[in-house]
Amino acid sequence: MSRRHIHLDIVGGIAGDMFVAALTDAVPALRRRVLDDVASVLPAAAGTPSFNAGTSAGLTVLRFGLEGHHADHHHHHDGSGSYRHMVDLIRNADLGTGTADHAVAILTHLAEAESAIHGVPLDAVHFHEIGDWDSLMDVVASGSIIAALDATWSVSDLPLGGGRVRTAHGILPVPAPATARILDGFEWRDDGVAGERVTPTGAAILRHLVGGNPNARPNARPGGGRLAGSGTGAGTRDLPGMPNILRALVFEPATGTVDARAVAVLSFDIDDMTGEEISVAAERLRAADGVLDLTLAALSGKKGRPLVEFRLLVRPESLAAVQQLCFVETATIGLRWRIEQRAMLDRSAHTTNAAGSPIRIKRVDRPDGATTAKAESDDLTGIDTLARRRAAKAEAER
Repeated sequence: MSRRHIHLDIVGGIAGDMFVAALTDAVPALRRRVLDDVASVLPAAAGTPSFNAGTSAGLTVLRFGLEGHHADHHHHHDGSGSYRHMVDLIRNADLGTGTADHAVAILTHLAEAESAIHGVPLDAVHFHEIGDWDSLMDVVASGSIIAALDATWSVSDLPLGGGRVRTAHGILPVPAPATARILDGFEWRDDGVAGERVTPTGAAILRHLVGGNPNARPNARPGGGRLAGSGTGAGTRDLPGMPNILRALVFEPATGTVDARAVAVLSFDIDDMTGEEISVAAERLRAADGVLDLTLAALSGKKGRPLVEFRLLVRPESLAAVQQLCFVETATIGLRWRIEQRAMLDRSAHTTNAAGSPIRIKRVDRPDGATTAKAESDDLTGIDTLARRRAAKAEAER
């Protein structure tokens, strides 16, 4: 079963709270789960997690944050924001299925970067930057969303930003060393707007979603599909001349009904194969996976040369494989294809007996209320003479 696909368009930038806001804006049904998971990790004194609608550079956006916490919310909780302590908090909380695994994976990307940059073992890592409840909340909320959506992900290129950022380690260049380390291998762009555009937590979320994940493609264009929703999450800062937003586009795979209505039509002409060769090739192509039908037509080409046109109806998901097969089973060096829509009536199949043979019948209900039936011609081939085959067909279709 194909899964939904989510493309992250990093317009202004990405931070943990922007990711959570964009995805819950795109899929509002996630909100309850996210708030429940966050409430399981945060103590009451930390404040109340909330979603707030607002605007950024004239666009309607959603923001995610803590309300009602004290001005000293950067005060470190027990264990002073150590990696081990935060993992324990997450593992011991009563969270939705999958939330803890994703949250810990995001946290681990952060910890590994800190460990490498400051030369301390993983277990000794203290998150000075994310020692506050806000950041733990963002990591858990992100894990909750990723677990619930079970999607494949892609991401646009990332804005480089510029200038300096104030951290617990003093003034550091942008992107911060942890961000740069986590997003090694990703594509960046310089849009001329300064500031910290991608935070370490935003970087860790992206690395978890699209780095080292075979389903994910960093910097890929979304593959397409039916756009089922889009969401806009905003950061706390305002950027000059652009909205400080992260946009999420949610694509649903084509459902069975839509899939059945779209068909690929693939055709090519042959002028240099014998009749026997054409017959064998047609038989092999007709039997290939995903080929719904194959017809041959005799045409007249330039200088009166006889041509045979192959025309195949193919399930869209099998198109690439069938194209390859056409090139190896026939002498063609080029082919044409297009996707067409079809309208189909529901059909039911059953077997009846006529002229002493079992014959399969397809029945179809027409829009005007009439029902038509058609005998499977393969089942008539065992009957001698045209007249008897016609009689058996008429009897079966009654």
